[in-house]
Formats: sequence, structure tokens, C-alpha cells
Amino acid sequence: MNSNQSKYHQLIIAAAFFAVIVIWSTTPITIKWSGEGVSYIFGIVMRMSIGAILAIVLVLLKYKKLQMNKQARQVYIASALAIFGGMMPVYWGAQYISSGLISVIFGISPIVTGYLAWRFIHENSFNLLKIVGSMAGLAGLLIIFYKGISTGEDYIYGVLSVLCAVIFHSASAVWIKSLKTDMPPLSLVAGGLLFSMPLFFTVYLIFAPPLPEEIPLKALWSIVYLGVVGSVLGFVSYYYLLKHLPASSVALITLITPISALWIGHLVNDEIISISIYVGTAFVLTGLALHQGEDLLYKKVWRKRKHFYG
Repeated sequence: MNSNQSKYHQLIIAAAFFAVIVIWSTTPITIKWSGEGVSYIFGIVMRMSIGAILAIVLVLLKYKKLQMNKQARQVYIASALAIFGGMMPVYWGAQYISSGLISVIFGISPIVTGYLAWRFIHENSFNLLKIVGSMAGLAGLLIIFYKGISTGEDYIYGVLSVLCAVIFHSASAVWIKSLKTDMPPLSLVAGGLLFSMPLFFTVYLIFAPPLPEEIPLKALWSIVYLGVVGSVLGFVSYYYLLKHLPASSVALITLITPISALWIGHLVNDEIISISIYVGTAFVLTGLALHQGEDLLYKKVWRKRKHFYG
């Protein structure tokens, strides 16, 4: 790769990084809006249906076919784990907690991802500083949980539901990384959406929410936004980063999105940000900074030693 190609590649990574930050910052609030006046199950099924159709059409236009060999199916299953396991609990939990808090809880995904990557694919060390960062992140979650004691059971259930989504999302990222696939991100997203759709339809049939007589305009546009931007552009950008960067580095995005999502929810949806959420968020972000900062420090020191010793 020459210098021009390298710069172009870096620009694409930077653009994908920025896109994921914007999309992940706006996804929690649009998830809440997509359930206004309709069932949250209807909202997520419509979103994923739009995303699946669009992604498959784009794959067929660009690559003529969607791969279906054994390795491709494994990757699609791993992707479906993030799409279904990472989204369904969030939609359910969004009924009980604010959009900003959803993003804050998702902020611990670098810690979960880092641990799983260390445990199963030996990507990075999990040393004392990472443990301290993890403990700080856990303390932040406990502070947020403490608020739920006086708020009610629904709040706690919402937090637990999103925590489950974090685990599924992180496990999927590490699983995909372990498969070492060179599949184009668009194909990965299309296959993941295709493989997850039977799960979404099964949930819809089990709970059988009534079809809405009328979809409010805010809910309709939120569903379309999530289907096109959140499910296709967002996942494609995310998997592109996952393909070219370490899993724990991709999860670094969640250092930014909790703050931006909190303020977006506060400004556009009048969501109240309590002192406990401020304090809990501060602990979570401090933990993330410690957890990720160790990797950056190690790489910087290693480069200096390598340069010094030749």
C-alpha cells in the first residue's frame, strides 16, 4: 500500500469512526421515538425488515450474490447475535429508562469486550490498570442502579435488560474477530440481518402485538432512520472498523457516545439527568479512560523501545 492509498484508507477509517459516533449517539433517542404510538416489537421488526431488504439489495447490486458457504454462515450467526441479542433487550428496556442512560450503560462495552477478547482470542493483556478501570466502571453502574431502588422495579429491569444487550454485543464483536473473515462489511451486515429476521418474527408472533391503525409521523421517520442509517450504514461502518482495528479500540467509541446521547435526550426529549446519573456516568467514563489508556500507553512505550533498540 503506497502513501496515497494509506492516507485514503485512514480517511475512510476516520469517516467510519465519526459516522458510528453520530449514529450511536442518536440511536437511543430514535429507538424511544420509534415506540411512540406503536408496539416496540412492531418498531424493531419494521426497522430490521427495512434494513435487511436494503442491505441485501445493495449486496446483490455490488457483489451479484450473498455468500452462503460454511464460514460465511458462521459469520452471519455471530453478526445476528449482535443484531438480535444486542437490539431486542434495548428496545424492551427503552420503555423504562431514558435514551441517554441506555448509551451510558452501553459505555461499559469496551470493558466487557476487552475482557472477552483477552479471555478468548488473547488480543490484549488484562492487567491491574484494566482491572482498576473495570472496577470504576462497575462502581458507576452501581451508582446508577442505586437510583433505581427509589425509582421502582421497572427502572432496574430496564437497566438489566440493556446490560444483557451489552454482553451479547460484546460477545458478537469478539466472535467475529476470532473468525478472521475478510468478508466485505456490507455482506456481513446483510447476512446478519437475514439470519436474525426469523428471530424477530418469532418474537412478534409469540407476543402478537396488534397492528397499529395509524403510525405517528415521529415513530414512522424514526423507524425509517433506524432501518436505513442505524441498521445498514451504522452496522457497515461498525464492522468496517472491527475488520481493521482491534475490537477493544472500536469499543472506544463509547467513551464519547454516552455524553452526546445524554445531552441529545435532554435537549430534544426533555429527559431529566439526575445527579446520580451524572456521577455514575463520570465513574463509567473514568473507568473506560483507565481501561483504554493502558493500551495507548503500552503502544507508545513499545514504539519508543522498538525505535531505540532498532
